Amino acid sequence: MGEINMKPFLKEVAEDLVFKLGDDLQNAAIVFNNKRPVAYLQDHLAKIINKPFWSPSFLTIQEFFALSSELKVADAFTQFFTLYQQYSKLIIRNGENKIEPAKFYPIARIILSDFAQIDNDLVNADKLFQQMEEFAEVDYQFDYLTEEQQEFLKNFWSSYSEGKHKKQQVQFIKMWQRMPELYADYHQALNVQGLTTMGNIYRQLAEGKATQPDFASSFGKLVFVGFNALSRAEAVVFKQWQDQNKTLFYFDTDDYYMDDPLQEAGLFLRKNLESTGLLNALGSGRSFIKANPKTINVYKTQGQVAQAKILSTALEDDYPLLNAVDNAGKIALILADESLLLPVLQTIPTHYNHGEEKRPVNINVTMGYPLVASSIFGLADLWLSVQAQLIQADKETVYHREVEAFLSHPLTGVSEQMRSKIQQKLLAEQLAEVPLSRLQAQKGLLATFFTRIKSSTEATNTLQAIFKHILEQQLAHKTLRQTEADLFVATIKELNRLHDALETYLPALTSSKELSFILSLIQRAVQGIAVPLTGEPLQGIQVMGLLESRSLDFEKVYILGVNEGLLPQSNVSPSFIPDSIRRAYGLPVLENQDAISAYMFYRLLQRSLDVSLVYNAQADDTNTGEPTRFLRQLEYESGYHFNYLEHKQRITTEKKVPVIIPKDEKVMEVLNKYLNGEIPLSASALTTYVNCPLQFFYRYVARIEEPEEISENLEANYIGSMLHYVLETFYGDLMAVDTMITKQRIADYRKKVPELAVKAFAQVMFENSDLQVNHNGMQKVVLAIVEEYANLILDYDENEAPFEVLALEKRDRVDFKFKVRGEEQSITLHGIIDRIDRKNGITRIVDYKTGSDVLRYTNLTDVFDTNGNKQNKALIQTLFYTYVFEKANAVEWVEPNLYSIRNMRKEGTYFYFTEGREKVKLNGEQLESVKTEFIGFLEARLSELFNEDIPFVPTENEAGFAYSPYLTLCGM
Repeated sequence: MGEINMKPFLKEVAEDLVFKLGDDLQNAAIVFNNKRPVAYLQDHLAKIINKPFWSPSFLTIQEFFALSSELKVADAFTQFFTLYQQYSKLIIRNGENKIEPAKFYPIARIILSDFAQIDNDLVNADKLFQQMEEFAEVDYQFDYLTEEQQEFLKNFWSSYSEGKHKKQQVQFIKMWQRMPELYADYHQALNVQGLTTMGNIYRQLAEGKATQPDFASSFGKLVFVGFNALSRAEAVVFKQWQDQNKTLFYFDTDDYYMDDPLQEAGLFLRKNLESTGLLNALGSGRSFIKANPKTINVYKTQGQVAQAKILSTALEDDYPLLNAVDNAGKIALILADESLLLPVLQTIPTHYNHGEEKRPVNINVTMGYPLVASSIFGLADLWLSVQAQLIQADKETVYHREVEAFLSHPLTGVSEQMRSKIQQKLLAEQLAEVPLSRLQAQKGLLATFFTRIKSSTEATNTLQAIFKHILEQQLAHKTLRQTEADLFVATIKELNRLHDALETYLPALTSSKELSFILSLIQRAVQGIAVPLTGEPLQGIQVMGLLESRSLDFEKVYILGVNEGLLPQSNVSPSFIPDSIRRAYGLPVLENQDAISAYMFYRLLQRSLDVSLVYNAQADDTNTGEPTRFLRQLEYESGYHFNYLEHKQRITTEKKVPVIIPKDEKVMEVLNKYLNGEIPLSASALTTYVNCPLQFFYRYVARIEEPEEISENLEANYIGSMLHYVLETFYGDLMAVDTMITKQRIADYRKKVPELAVKAFAQVMFENSDLQVNHNGMQKVVLAIVEEYANLILDYDENEAPFEVLALEKRDRVDFKFKVRGEEQSITLHGIIDRIDRKNGITRIVDYKTGSDVLRYTNLTDVFDTNGNKQNKALIQTLFYTYVFEKANAVEWVEPNLYSIRNMRKEGTYFYFTEGREKVKLNGEQLESVKTEFIGFLEARLSELFNEDIPFVPTENEAGFAYSPYLTLCGM
C-alpha cells in the first residue's frame, strides 16, 4: 500500500502550507470547524519545518468571524430572556395578555433557532414571515421566486383548508405576522446591551455591515481547512475573500462521492467547488476509497451497552500500535452514539501485555466527561427534586427517602454518627414526611439543602452555595479529584450566568409556577455541562464523537452506534418554518443533515487501514435494531470485503443451590429451648415450619429479623394490627358493661369506630394510643381501610347477635407430648386468640384475618404438605388455637371461625370442603374427627422438627417463597 494513500489529510495540508507560504506562514490565520485538529496540524508542521518557527494563528470559524464585531455574543440565557422581554412588549401592544415565561420557553427555543438559521443563510426575515393567506397574494409578493419555489409554497398552504385546520392556520399566520417586528426588536434590544448573536455576526459580515470590516487584514493568508457544509453567509464571505486573493481552501475530497451526483456525501463539497466557485488548494482527482480496498468488520450486538464490550477483545491486536513513540493517528473510537462514552471507558482495560511487561493504555477523550454521569449531578438532581416537591405541593415537609438519599450521598460529608442518629429518629417516629424545621435545626449543609427557595435568584444562589460548601469541604479533606473539581467549577460558572440573567430580567419570580420554571431552567443548564478529561491528543487511543473526527485520519477506526436513526440522525430540530417554505428559501432540511453525516462517515474510510462498525441489533422504543443505510450502500458499491461478526454474550442462569441447614450442636441448642419449656411454640411458628422448614430456621432459630424501615405505604400487617386493636377495644368497652352482645348495642357503639381507628394507628405505629398524629394522605387512606374492615366485621356480628363474648386476646399455654426417634418429648404450645364467644350454647374461636386466607380446604394431608400447593395456614392456626383453648380450659366441642375480610361476605366464617357440588361445613362430628387427625399431623411434624438427623430444607413449592423476606437466602 503506497505511502501517498495513507498520508493523513492534515499532513498534506501542512506540506502544502509550508511549500506555498514559506516564511509567511507565521502571519496566516488557519481556521477550522472545531479545535480538535489544531494539535495534529501543529505536530505535522513542526516535523516538516524541523526547526523553531513562529506559529500561525489557529481559530475556529466562530472565533474568527467574531473578530468582525465589536459586540459580544450573548449567552443562551440572555438570548432567551431578551426575546421573552421583547415578545411580552409586543403582545401587550397588541392588546393581549402577557405570556408566562415557562410557556414561552419551548417556543423561544424554536424562534431563536429559526432566527439563527435565517441569519446564517441571509434570508430576508420580513419577506419570509409575511402574511400568506392566499397563494394569489404569495404569487404577487414573491414573484421573484422560481416556479419550483412557488410550488413548494402552494403545496404548503393547500394543506390548510377550511374546517378543522382553519384555527391552526389563523394562529400560525398570527405568529408569523409578529415575527418581523419581533426579529427587529430582539436584535435591537441585544445591540443596546452591547450584545449580538453569532448568526447576526455572520449576516453583518456577509452584507458588508461588520463593525470591524478590516479585521482580516491583520492576517496574511486566510486558510480554511476541512470545511464541508457552508451556510450562505460563509459562502458569500469566503468567495469575497477568494476574489481578493486572501484565501487558501483545503477541502478533503474523494472522487468516490465527488464524481457521482447521487452520492449524498459529496453534496456540499460539489456545491462549494462548482456552484460557489471556491478553489481546493489540494486540487481534484483524489481517490482514496477505491484505491484502498479493505475489510470492514461489522459487529452485531444485542443491547446498547454491549456495543462497548466488543472492544475488550477487538482492541487486543491493536495495542502494539501504541508501542511506537509517535503513535498519533493510530487508533480511534468514534461514537456515533455519544451515550456510549461511559460504557466504552469502563470497557477499555487500563493495561495491556507487551511480552512479560504490562504497559498502560493511554486514552484521550475529547468529547468531554458529562456532568450527568457524575455524583455532582445526582446531588443537583436530588436538590431540584426536593425543591419541586416543596413548591408544587406547597408544603413544609419532605419525603423521608429524599432525606435518606442526602444522608447517604458521597459528596455531602455527613458523618456516620450523624447519619445514624437522624435515621434512628426517623424510624422511631415513623416519619414518612419529615418537617423541614427538624432538618434546618441541624444547620450546615443539611439546613441549606432543605430550605425551601422563595425567589428565582435565591434558587441559583442556594445551589451555588451547596456546591461551594462541598468544594471547600473536599479541598480541606484533600479528597477532591481533578475531574470533579472541573465539573464543580463549570457548574458554578453556569449557575452564575443564569443568576446574572435572572437578576437582570426576571428577579422577582416568586409564584409556584414561576419557581418550577426556574428549577427546570437550572436542570437544563446543568444537564449540558461537560468537561474535558486529561489526555494527550497525539498519543494513545482517541475517543471522540463523529463531529469531532472531521479532518482527522486514523489507521484503525472503530465506529460505535452505527444504527439507522443515529447515523444519520433521523430527527430534526423543531421549527416554525415548514419544510416546504424552508426549501423555497434554501434553509437547511433533513437531507442536509443526511449529507453531512454521510460525508463524515465516508471521510473515515478514505485513509484508514482497518474499519470496524458496531451496531445494536436489539430493537426497542429508541432503536430500530437496523444498521445504518450507509453500510448497505458500501456493500452494494464499494467492492470492499465485509466480515460479519455477531457478538454474543453468554447468558447463564445460576443453578439453584439447595440450601440445607444441618441440625448441628448450635442449632439443637436453640431447639432444645423449646423442649425444656424455655420457649413456647406459637401457631405462627408452626405454620412457618409447615410452609417452609428453612424459613423456620432463619426466623425462629437464627433469629434473622427484617431491617426496620419507615412504612410509607403501611403494609397489610400494620392494617391487620390496627384492625385487631379496634375490635379488641370495641368489644372490650362493651364487655365492661355486659358480656352479652346484642345487635342494638353493636349498632349504637359503631359511631366510636373512627375514633378507635385513630387510636389504633397511634398505638401500632408509635406504641402510644393517645399520641396526636397529623395524618398525611396515605395515612388517611389507611384509616379509611381500617374503618371499612371493622364495619364489615361488625355488619356480620350484628347478623350473628346475640352472642356472649367470653374473652378477647386470650393467652393460653398447654404442654404437648410427642415422640422423637422413639423417645417422648414435651413442648409448650402457646396461643393468643383474638376472640372467644358463645352462641346458642356453642363456644367459638374467632380469628380475624385481613389477608387472602381462604376457608376452603381439601384434606389435612394436603394442608400439612410442605411441598404441595394446597396448604391452608389459617386452618392450621385456628385448629391450633382450638386445641390449646380446649386443653387449657377443659372444654370440648369448640368451633374454629375465620373472619377473613375478603371472603366472609361470600362464604361466611366456617371452614369447608366440597363433596361433589356441595359445600360441607367443618362442624359437629366432622370437626371432632378433624381435630383428632390434626393432633396426629402435629405430632408428626414436631417429631420431624426436633429430629437432629433431619436438616432444615426449603420447600419445593416456589409459591411458598413469593413474599418471604428470606427469599435471597433460600437459594431461589
